[in-house]
Amino acid sequence: MDLLAITTHSGLVETLRTAFEGAGHHVHVVSDPLQALASEAWNRAHLVLADAEAEPMDGYRLCDLLRGESRMLFRNLPIFLVLDHPPGPADQAALEAADGDGFVEVSSSLHALLATLGPLLEGPGPRADGPPLPALAYGLRRTVASRIAEAVRHYGFELRSCTGRELVAALAAERPALLFLGVDASGEKAQAILRGFEDPARAPYTVLVGGRVPEPVQRKLLVSGAMDWLTLPLSGPMLLHACRKALEWVHMRRLKAEYQRQINAMNERRVHLEMEATALRSEVLTDPLTELLNRRAFTQNLELASNQWERHRRPFVLVLGDLDYFKLINDRFGHLIGDQVLKTVGQRIRGALRRSDLAFRIGGEEFAILLMETSLQAGAEVAEKIRQRIEAKPMTIESGQTVFPTMSFGVGIPDEADGNLFERVDEALYMAKHKGRNRVEVVGHAGA
Repeated sequence: MDLLAITTHSGLVETLRTAFEGAGHHVHVVSDPLQALASEAWNRAHLVLADAEAEPMDGYRLCDLLRGESRMLFRNLPIFLVLDHPPGPADQAALEAADGDGFVEVSSSLHALLATLGPLLEGPGPRADGPPLPALAYGLRRTVASRIAEAVRHYGFELRSCTGRELVAALAAERPALLFLGVDASGEKAQAILRGFEDPARAPYTVLVGGRVPEPVQRKLLVSGAMDWLTLPLSGPMLLHACRKALEWVHMRRLKAEYQRQINAMNERRVHLEMEATALRSEVLTDPLTELLNRRAFTQNLELASNQWERHRRPFVLVLGDLDYFKLINDRFGHLIGDQVLKTVGQRIRGALRRSDLAFRIGGEEFAILLMETSLQAGAEVAEKIRQRIEAKPMTIESGQTVFPTMSFGVGIPDEADGNLFERVDEALYMAKHKGRNRVEVVGHAGA
């Protein structure tokens, strides 16, 4: 007897091997459920353990998938789910919904595993044969349909013959995996049925059954969606071969659908993670008060702009600004009003810039601006424009008092002779403060 363990819990695997391999059983381990579905491990498995919580497919989903399989082996295989905690009501409900057989805890002792799983490996499993899967036949003589029914019953299918009036309703209600379709020399009825499938991806595996049919008709039928062809009189080996191919096709279609579901789920998760990463990055790099970029973002973008200037001589202008007498505003009106002043100033700065320009709050009342693809003279004009916008619109607070914020600026561009741009622009800002505040000072040549 073989036990298939789809788990990442190495400790549990060692306990399983200790418990059962000494008695002649083999524990086959696969870490990934999708890998297990595509492997040949099922051919020998008599019992399956699968992690209840796993990526990209959890044990409940795996169990549900196997129970819907057309192979009797998969549908009747005892399946136990591995938990890292004692099962609760929610776990039991999920197990019943997936049609699983029980739980095994990661920390299970040797004696507990022997008591739970031992009887299943020593004798026949507790699961009764599940109901057969539906297969339909249309347009076949009774003797032919009877012979086909015997063959497909071996693979877990139950064949039902239906009339033309019943066929459409039976296809919609039963959604059979197999359809045996009688075909005459013209092939017109069979072709009409094949073309009638609204969704070819969900159509049954269709096997045409007929006598001598002209090659052009055969070609049309195969192009219309027929999967296989059985000639009359029926050959036993060819019939079994067709059933075997149909079974493999049904299995592969289910695998393909499951892989696609997993791909879609991973794509949705990737999009969700990208959105979360974008939101997190925005949160990490944004000043919450002014909604401008923060000091961390300023350092990153200044370094990037400097590197692009050094390599490709892409011009940019650095502007540093500092609110005048901001401490007096806080002392006189309070920090709430001070915060409102900072927020308003941030809005006025942002409103004066292009989309390609970046504005930052880099300290308490300190701001910075990066003007991309801009000359020094144009940068000085932008700083003067912002200075005027701040000065021209005093703020009236709730008490009726008026706040008159002003701002001093330093402006500069990169220089090969002096690589420390930030220090030079900061000195220009200091000079603006020293000369009376509420002014713009430029470092370098204004014509640059």
